[in-house]
Amino acid sequence: MLKEYLESKEQEVADIMMTLFDDEQVLEAYAEDIKNSEARENARIMLKNGRITVEEIPSFFPKLTLEDAKELEAEVMQLV
Repeated sequence: MLKEYLESKEQEVADIMMTLFDDEQVLEAYAEDIKNSEARENARIMLKNGRITVEEIPSFFPKLTLEDAKELEAEVMQLV
């Protein structure tokens, strides 16, 4: 009985599943953005306080690239 019902509502079920999947992807992307933002901010603070070098940033913050580190350095230099 359930099988027949779901088969008759196949497109609706597919749409619901895709919406749920899309929502999950959005949440995962948002969480990843937050982690990257936190890593950038922590690296920026450490760089500003002389606790880390630009070259060390990718080692201590694997989500950040050397290019990210150079951008942070430029930001810090503008603040000085």
